[in-house]
Amino acid sequence: MFRPLVLYLALRYTRAKKRTHFISFITFTSILGITLGVTALITVLSVMNGFQSELRRRILGMTSHVTVTGYDGRLRDWRALAERLQDRPHVVGSAPFVEAQVMLSFDRRVSGSMLRGVLPEREAQVSAVTERMTAGRMADLQPGRFGIILGAELARYLGVWLGDKVTVITPRITTTPAGILPRLKRFTVVGVFEVGMYEYDRNMALVHIEDAARLLRLGDAVSGLRLKLDDLFLAPRVTMSLLEFLGPGYFVTDWTRLHSNFFRAVQMEKRVMFIILMLIVAVAAFNIVSTLVMVVTDKRTDIAILRTQGMTPGAVMAVFVLLGSIIGLVGTVAGVAGGVALALNVETIVPAIERLFGVHFLAADVYYISELPSELHWEDVWRIAGMAYLLSLLATLYPAWQASRIKPAEELRYE
Repeated sequence: MFRPLVLYLALRYTRAKKRTHFISFITFTSILGITLGVTALITVLSVMNGFQSELRRRILGMTSHVTVTGYDGRLRDWRALAERLQDRPHVVGSAPFVEAQVMLSFDRRVSGSMLRGVLPEREAQVSAVTERMTAGRMADLQPGRFGIILGAELARYLGVWLGDKVTVITPRITTTPAGILPRLKRFTVVGVFEVGMYEYDRNMALVHIEDAARLLRLGDAVSGLRLKLDDLFLAPRVTMSLLEFLGPGYFVTDWTRLHSNFFRAVQMEKRVMFIILMLIVAVAAFNIVSTLVMVVTDKRTDIAILRTQGMTPGAVMAVFVLLGSIIGLVGTVAGVAGGVALALNVETIVPAIERLFGVHFLAADVYYISELPSELHWEDVWRIAGMAYLLSLLATLYPAWQASRIKPAEELRYE
């Protein structure tokens, strides 16, 4: 069976002589190092993608994709505006809201909170809080009854449950014969929600929009209109189109601006982790240098004989570049296979390990995300595989160049 000489020699040199099994061992460790590095990098980035998606889902469960309000912080024509926007591209839902900073008081405990007035029948169109109720229902918010739904952490801090009455203190003032007093109103707790984000579970309270408007003396106005899109990543583009469509007098923002610092920090953490783990792959790839140097040393006589029989320096160099590329390719392919398999099954493997050893890596009473989510992005896989193989190729250049410079006369002088 015919095989090109360069390829034959490269494959032959992957196996050392019986007296030099150490070379075969370090070849194996080079392959294993690249495999483990690529596997770890794919798995870690997939887990970080899963965490990022889970955090985004939880944050956007309470934050709208796009928010429309007036420049004075009020909308007086929200119903007409909602009808105008319902047929806009990518807009699939809308709901009005009233929002203000208040103080909540129960017994001797006081806590600051964001009070949000919502329309229960439309809230499900723009947020997931309706699905996150742990007690009561969103429909229990009835206008004029002054019911309130608290985040789980806020309710726990105040020590309240369904049926208890909390006092809402607003920054609005009321002038009385006794002087100027803050405006306050007692609300009955009718529900508790838990979305899994401390920012909202600890600092958010929901009331009916009419009760909020009455408490804050807004009349028929609301703070703004929240929009849900069919694709949340189109929010910046939709925001720009709405600014042109609505004209002056309106202020439009989206989730990428409201939480830009948080998601930018998560993305930066992902990049730093990629660089750190890629250094592990680089160390494993450059082990190929020592492997090839030892192979060249072991095969100096063979190379000299091949040179005397007409093999060119370029062909000699190609042999060792191909040898190193085979090591890198095998390690990269094995690493990709292992990384993809691990990333796709990490949500099954980790619970099995926890049950086997009786441990819990992410305790539910400490972390809101108590499971390891994983989301495999194939563009990450191809990028990791490409960089690992490229590093392997770069590691072959110096040993291959040294092999091409071997002089037959000097090597065979004493043979």
